[in-house]
Amino acid sequence: MRAGSAPVNGWTVKWTWPGGQTISSVWNGEQSGSGSSVTVRNAPYNGSIAAGSSTTFGFTANGSAATPAVTCTSP
Repeated sequence: MRAGSAPVNGWTVKWTWPGGQTISSVWNGEQSGSGSSVTVRNAPYNGSIAAGSSTTFGFTANGSAATPAVTCTSP
């Protein structure tokens, strides 16, 4: 997640898996959602991002490799 010219206070990333994939673990974020719909929100320690700065989260998943389209919002 990268902030543009204004700081970000909280972020959310959403996507839908295309083929039955599932998340087994997430770090630097908090996962919610079920089935193919995934939502990851900031962790308590990385929600505030200064203008021009960024933060990352990661996950491991089960199933076939896929690159879903993601939507990033604040919050």
